[in-house]
Amino acid sequence: MKPLPIRVRLTVWYSVMFATAALLLSLTSWWMLRRTIHATIQQDFRERVDDVSMQLHQFAIQPSDQPMQARFDAIYHFRDDGKWLQIMDSNGAWIYRSSRMIAAHEGLALPGSITSIGIASEFRQGTRHVHTFSSAVSVDGQMYAVELGASTNKQEALLLQFGLELFFLTPLVLVAAIVAGHHMSRKALDPVTQIAVEARRISDRNLDLRLPVSSTDDEISHLSKTLNNMLSRIDAGYRSVRDFTANASHELRTPLARLRTEVEIALLRPRSREEYTETLLSVQDSAEEMTRLTENLLMLARADADSAALALEPVDLWSLVLAAQTEWSSIAEKLNLSLEVERIGVDALPTGRPVFILGDSSSLRRLLRILLDNACKCTPAGGSIAIGVEVTEELATLSVKDSGIGIPEDEHHRVFERFYRVNADKSGAKSGSGLGLSLAAWIAEQHQSAIDLKSALGSGSCFLLPLRRIDDGFWCKSERAVGYSGVSET
Repeated sequence: MKPLPIRVRLTVWYSVMFATAALLLSLTSWWMLRRTIHATIQQDFRERVDDVSMQLHQFAIQPSDQPMQARFDAIYHFRDDGKWLQIMDSNGAWIYRSSRMIAAHEGLALPGSITSIGIASEFRQGTRHVHTFSSAVSVDGQMYAVELGASTNKQEALLLQFGLELFFLTPLVLVAAIVAGHHMSRKALDPVTQIAVEARRISDRNLDLRLPVSSTDDEISHLSKTLNNMLSRIDAGYRSVRDFTANASHELRTPLARLRTEVEIALLRPRSREEYTETLLSVQDSAEEMTRLTENLLMLARADADSAALALEPVDLWSLVLAAQTEWSSIAEKLNLSLEVERIGVDALPTGRPVFILGDSSSLRRLLRILLDNACKCTPAGGSIAIGVEVTEELATLSVKDSGIGIPEDEHHRVFERFYRVNADKSGAKSGSGLGLSLAAWIAEQHQSAIDLKSALGSGSCFLLPLRRIDDGFWCKSERAVGYSGVSET
């Protein structure tokens, strides 16, 4: 069965709520009126019992030859409260009985058998519904049983009339409840309707638009704020994709244009073998640059899609540093740079002992290449580059330090953004694609860490990556299993 629309459900809920409240109010009102009438009758009975008690006391102190029946009849015969009245002494002798009580054949209990709170009862006499109340009173040491009655026809007619009015009023209240429920459901859903209308206007062409937020701090305003936050993230994602595409196209266009130009120039006329070799070497450089750029773009695209998660395993960080030194020594020598490695904080350990961390060796090698490539580009001839590993009890911190041009402090937070380059033209540093440090930051994030940059303009740069060490138990097992030949530090 198809569920009802929320507007219909709200209308039903509101209608049921209002109808239930009206019904409960009607029943409560009728019950309270009935209870008030009964309480009024009981209070009237008690006052009349007190009045009879006073009359008995008055007759006791003012004796008369006239019988009690006649004396009471003279007082109560023409009064309504005397039409249902009878009095009996403790011996069972009647002091007074009204004609209606005699006609009703109503007996009366002895004073000793009547409780302190009295006895209430009722009977019908013709068309009258009579309520009675019996009570025991003491007058000058003598006990009397007093029973009074009163017709409740008027009170019952009042209750009946009030009940009929409520009965005929209930359908009107139900109709009013349905109308009010429908109106309230519309008012309650109006803000949601406005949000839906505004949301339909938003597309990929106007993601800068935002949904209206009401001034009241309620669920609707929270919904609008949540959707606006989501739109901001979507907008940022779209901008990132557009910028990424535009920047990638721009970066690829330069080496492609250079490659095409070299080929076109080489084909303009026949050339010597040396000229063709020079052209091919230039084409090779452009192809390698495009390959690196494409690999970086592919890796970042996979990172954005969360499909390039690294499989971490025990890695000897010190071996990676030594391998990087071997790989980059020739490059540093061509650039007239000194390349050294440093090992700090391991004086108590055997020389050349591995420094195991949990990581991905290929990604860490890539990170080292990125940092060393930047160091070589930003360090003038005659400068120095140092790869360091500082070992503490829990961490092994990888560092790449150079004596190059440095990075201004106000740009530290931007160097890890994609395609961002630090004023390359002004600094004289060799220009790159601006993707390397962004990729390095992603690799660090995959290792549950982050790259820390310490640099100032003209004072060189130092990139630090703290990595959590694996305890010595792993090294001990590896050494026993396959043996280990120490590598002398350079």
